[in-house]
Parts: sequence; C-alpha cells; structure tokens
Amino acid sequence: MSERQNTEESRRPHPRAKGEPRFPDGPRPDPAGSHFERRIRSFQPRRSRVTQGQADALQRLWPKWGLDIDGQRKIDLAELFGNDKPVVLEIGFGMGEATARMAADDPDTNILAVDVHTPGQGNLLNLADQKGLSNIRVGNGDAIILLREMLQPDSLSGLRVYFPDPWPKKRHHKRRLIQPDFLTLAASRLRPGALLHCATDWEPYAEVMLEVLTAHPDFENTRPDGGYAPRPDFRPLTRFEGQGLDKGHVVHDLLFLRVPSSITRSAT
Repeated sequence: MSERQNTEESRRPHPRAKGEPRFPDGPRPDPAGSHFERRIRSFQPRRSRVTQGQADALQRLWPKWGLDIDGQRKIDLAELFGNDKPVVLEIGFGMGEATARMAADDPDTNILAVDVHTPGQGNLLNLADQKGLSNIRVGNGDAIILLREMLQPDSLSGLRVYFPDPWPKKRHHKRRLIQPDFLTLAASRLRPGALLHCATDWEPYAEVMLEVLTAHPDFENTRPDGGYAPRPDFRPLTRFEGQGLDKGHVVHDLLFLRVPSSITRSAT
C-alpha cells in the first residue's frame, strides 16, 4: 500500500462497535446519568453532523479544556482555569462564535460556556485553540446540575443566557429557563454586583423575562426606567441574531444586577 493510501486510510472514519463512545477522550453522552431526579428540562439535545475539524478538537482539547457536568463534585474555578480571574457562566452558546469573540475582547475574564450540542462544543474548542484563548472552558450537560451541585456560593461574577429556547407553545412554557426557581438558584451562585444578561428575539418570552426578573428580590434592573437595555458593546451580534433581524425580529437585552440578599439589605 502506498504512503498516500495509508494516509487516506488513517483519515477514513472507522465504524464504532456497539457501546463504544463516539469520542473516547471527549464529552460523555449523558454525564449526570441517573444520579439525579427526573425533571422537566429547558433544553433538548440536537443531533447533527460533527465535522472532522470539530471531532479533532473534541479529541485533542476536551481533556484540557472540557468539563463533563456529572454533579459528583464541587469545582474549584481557580483550579479549572489556572488563575483567580472572575468567571462568567454562559448557558447555551450555539456554535461558539460570539463566546470566542467575547473571550478575545476580555482576556481578564474567564468564561465557562455550557451547552449540550456536540458540534458546537467542538467548534468552540477549535476556535479557542486557533485564537489562543486560554480563558474558555466548555461544559457539557445540564446547567442546573452545574449550578446546584458543582458550583460554590458567590463563585460567579456574571451569567449570560443568550437566545434560550423560547418554547413558544403554551403547553411548553414550563420548559423555559428563566423562571423564579432558576433565578433563585442562579442568585445563590452569583456574587453581589454580578451581572445577569439575557437576550431573546421572541417578544412574548422577553416580556415574561422582564416581569419575572423585575419581581425577583435578588435582582435589580440596570435601566432606571425598568425596561429593556440596548445591546451592550461586549455582546457581539451573533449569526442566529442576524438571521432573526433579517426576518424582522426585535431583539431585547435584559441586564440585571445581583443585589445582596433581603436579609443583608434590611440590616443595612
């Protein structure tokens, strides 16, 4: 066999045996398994093709920059990132282009980006590698388990939720992420003064987000008028957002600060 044939053979994907993981050194299909209660989830895993570049990034970089959300231990964020810079949690990053840009624009902030979409995980790892972004870590799994079981109180300096699934049908509204219970959990992991930043192009969901956030005692709107905020310069225009704008969608940003607990406020 010639050298060229050998090279082509090594690049050709080989069929996996039954039960063999898709990426032996990469993210696990269901890292939390059955350790935790069954509940309604705000996300639905999507199955789509992983490119060769994404697959390569998952194999090479997951052991270095990846985190399976198994809920079995507490995370030391300083150890995870190798420094004590502030950490922002991003829930749902799509293909990761905006995350990579924000990481490049603000190297003094670490970003823990969580999603369940394997191609997006591989793409973000690839972007971080190409651009030399050491301030990104990619989490695989349920962000609720991460917040509840694996993060310490007051450990986050910010939380970003950009274009979460709006679950537009009324019977699916219970699946929406931005709800009072989630905000209470998130507040317990955010430091006072931390910024919670949401964005959506689904008007009815934006209205609910604004109502729920305004009513929550642990958050305060950064807008004096109590309304939506202009898109801040640090949030890049995403491809998904551009597609929505082309269709005439209106994008709403909500920027709320984590305030001290009601007990602390009443004592001061």
